[in-house]
Amino acid sequence: MKLDILDIGGEVVKDDDRYVVKDNVALNNLVVSSTDLKPGKSTSGHKHPGQEEVYNFVRGEGKMKIDEDIFPVKKGDVILIEDGKFHQVINDSRENLYFVCVFDGSRSH
Repeated sequence: MKLDILDIGGEVVKDDDRYVVKDNVALNNLVVSSTDLKPGKSTSGHKHPGQEEVYNFVRGEGKMKIDEDIFPVKKGDVILIEDGKFHQVINDSRENLYFVCVFDGSRSH
């Protein structure tokens, strides 16, 4: 199955003043999720034991927090989130920050 990185298909699972999140659950063991994070906003931040994630930043720039470490992210960056690590994305720019993540299992956040 081929997806467009800018529209992964699936269903909108969150839509509020911070972001629009879509999940594609076409696979049995992995979820492909996109987030379009608005300027000046951040994700809630969470951790989930038993799940790893891969974040692929497609458009924009901002910051990523993993546990206590905060570092810049931009288009083209791929971030590996280890099992059980707290993670949060912060958009401190004036443009939307769009990223796609892949995680194993069902959504627990």
